[in-house]
Amino acid sequence: MLDVVADALLDAFVDTLKLVPFLFVTYLAMEALEHGTSGKARDAVMRAGRLGPVIGSVLGALPQCGFSAMAATLFAGGVVSVGTLIAVILSTSDEMVPVFLAGQAPLSTMGSLIALKVVVGMVAGLTIDAVFRSLGIGQTHEHIHDLCERAHCSCEDADEAGDAPAVPDDACGCGCSCREACGHDHGHAHGHSHGPLAIVRAALVHTVQTAFFILLVSIALGLAVELVGNDAIAAFLGRHRVRSVLLAGLVGLIPNCGASVALSQLYLDGSLGVGALMAGLLDAGGTGLLVLYRENRDVRQNLAITAALYAIGVAVGLALDASGVVL
Repeated sequence: MLDVVADALLDAFVDTLKLVPFLFVTYLAMEALEHGTSGKARDAVMRAGRLGPVIGSVLGALPQCGFSAMAATLFAGGVVSVGTLIAVILSTSDEMVPVFLAGQAPLSTMGSLIALKVVVGMVAGLTIDAVFRSLGIGQTHEHIHDLCERAHCSCEDADEAGDAPAVPDDACGCGCSCREACGHDHGHAHGHSHGPLAIVRAALVHTVQTAFFILLVSIALGLAVELVGNDAIAAFLGRHRVRSVLLAGLVGLIPNCGASVALSQLYLDGSLGVGALMAGLLDAGGTGLLVLYRENRDVRQNLAITAALYAIGVAVGLALDASGVVL
């Protein structure tokens, strides 16, 4: 039992540590965009969003799960579209590549799976964005400002009431209010910026907060996977093709790298068909969904994205089984 707990703790720590660079770079970029003069930099990034699903699906195919966490953060900040986020999660190869390589699976099989995930991500992302544009529906309701504010001090209410204390000289040197010292005087009433150190500090704070949240959830999920085991998961999925696809899609939604490991291993062992494997791997975006629920306060929007991912994964899985494709 102690070995199981130790393994779960170690895996959760390693997986979270891998995400830290991605999270920090993302938050650093978002803080820099938020402090850009007149929001011109932020607007330029958002206007470039039409190619987002294409670029996102290609980046997501790299063998790691950091890009899905990055995409979820950028979406929550209003920087990328929902189509881009979905494209990244669908194409994310997560831990499939190392498992296939370790199992000496044919490179052609692995390449075909990755290529299919990229194509599905592109098509789904571009289609979703096109539908939203045709309906005139705004895709984001929050902006970097809202996301950045939640990462800092809890003195906004006091500052808005006008009774927040001035910060000491070593904080910023201008007698700014607490809100301004935290880097959220977005009107720059004093006519100056708080400099790169404030941006780096804010990015570090947000990175630590999110990484700690991911670590706690990953430990809980890791313990569950370790205690259940692949044999129990295989029995749960069953041999019925349709049921396997439906259940594998649910397993893929587990926001932990262990989901793709289990699905890939079961496929290599012959317990899963290609349709069920693809349904699960399309949903398996690492910690992307976990970060989405952590950063995006619109729960209904998060649930809709989750449902869309599941529906796409299941639809592709059932289509593959119906066509008799063998990889």
